[in-house]
Amino acid sequence: MNVMDMDIAKDVTDLDPELLQLPEVSPLALKTSPQIAEELFEQWLSLPDTGRLVKSLIDDAKAGISFGASGNSTSTNACAVSPLPSLFPAASTPPLSPRSAVGSPRTMKQRSSFSSLGSPLKLVKEPVREVIPQFYFQDGPPPSEELRVQCNSRVDEIFNRNMDGLQVHEFITVTKDICKLPSFLSSTLFLKIDTSCTGLVTRDAFIKYWVESKMITLDIATQIYKILKQPDCKYLTQADFRPALKELLATHPGLEFLQNTPEFQERYAETVIYRIFYYINRSGNGHLTLRELRRGNLITAMQHADEEEDINKVLRYFSYEHFYVIYCKFWELDTDHDFLIDKENLIKYGNHALTYRIVDRIFSQVPRKFTSSIEGKMGYEDFVYFMLAEEDKSSEPSLEYWFRCIDLDGNGVLTRNEMQFFYEEQLHRMECMGQEPVLFEDILCQLVDMISPEREDYITMQDFRGCKLSGNVFNILFNLNKFMAFESRDPFLIRQEREDPTLTEWDRFAHREYIRLSMEEDGESNGSAEVWDESLEAPF
Repeated sequence: MNVMDMDIAKDVTDLDPELLQLPEVSPLALKTSPQIAEELFEQWLSLPDTGRLVKSLIDDAKAGISFGASGNSTSTNACAVSPLPSLFPAASTPPLSPRSAVGSPRTMKQRSSFSSLGSPLKLVKEPVREVIPQFYFQDGPPPSEELRVQCNSRVDEIFNRNMDGLQVHEFITVTKDICKLPSFLSSTLFLKIDTSCTGLVTRDAFIKYWVESKMITLDIATQIYKILKQPDCKYLTQADFRPALKELLATHPGLEFLQNTPEFQERYAETVIYRIFYYINRSGNGHLTLRELRRGNLITAMQHADEEEDINKVLRYFSYEHFYVIYCKFWELDTDHDFLIDKENLIKYGNHALTYRIVDRIFSQVPRKFTSSIEGKMGYEDFVYFMLAEEDKSSEPSLEYWFRCIDLDGNGVLTRNEMQFFYEEQLHRMECMGQEPVLFEDILCQLVDMISPEREDYITMQDFRGCKLSGNVFNILFNLNKFMAFESRDPFLIRQEREDPTLTEWDRFAHREYIRLSMEEDGESNGSAEVWDESLEAPF
């Protein structure tokens, strides 16, 4: 060995690995200055342990001895060789850079490297995968232990007094206190559990249905939906509501006066169901889905009806006064009392407020197909839909009803010609009554200003939905009385709206009509007509 080699060996032996520690070098720096990597590699080769390891591997290769992926030699020489020397002490091993995925063991296939040759630099292990708990349950999530204990405790308290089980009239406590459901669903829920029709519901049977089948964890809309619907159906029909309304009529204090008039009990129940489907069943196919039930306000109205003793304060669906107004209006028009109405009957509605052309469209069954099987006749259910649409044009079902009537070609838009077709009869009626006619050109400008459609050449249903005055558009086209009331801006209507803005057009109409009808009935029963209070008179 010459002097120069001895000096190099001495320098390598005296090389302190601590002096080789460098700050973290970015890939960009290595790419622009490759000499840095070359210098580091040369320093690593100059270490004594590196020379011994390389010599051991060469000897093994000459002897034909193979070694595994771990890089550990199988020869005796390799046994004495220390692992691959590192430029960095084990105590100060730098972490993997989080700034780049290049070379990461997560994104690159494992390959032979320094680590495969026995380096003390250890591969970062794959992170432990966290098990995500189940969050979707087709039949509802299982009840928590706390909820199960609370329910069982209350169930034991009630059923311990009736070890053999509860009869249907005793089951109301379970329905209200444990299930938190309206009490008039008690009989329906009882029959859902008592599938064998034994007349009793035992503790175990209730726990199996309410707790073990996970009914307890469902939202109230889904609970009521499952209780009311038939097992083999995926929707609710009108018949599914009849048992609940029958129990409401039998138990509600505000309907007790109907106990001796079963025919009116039946009519009341029908009217409530028709109103429910008019507002909630937006598809109009008679199949009320869970989605529609959740989106509507029926559940809130049912809870209100269960808590409120005065049924007339439950304005949504259950008000007896509202039923009374609808039924009496139908009875007034049905002169032969065959429970059917024809065109000549309907044209008299609202003191002949409607035009013949709009009545013809109604009887063409374009807005809604009649349930009556007799040609040219409208049944009671059809009349309920018509009356709700006519007296509350601010609601979306009403807007859709009348939009289909005016849309003569059914293309989903209202054109100038279609609106003019219906307004022509209004114009003729104004001339016959000696009123100053309003030309259609002026009316069309007014309609466009009211609706502010996206396009001025036609109006879409979406345009109607975004306008609070949409109902007045239809009144202008085919209801002369309401058109004139709107033109005169009747102060009576304005005062009513300001007194209680939460009331709908239907609520205010039904209130006025109920007062009128009740006073007429009182006058007939007393044998004399009472003086009519002009402040209560409808403006049209």
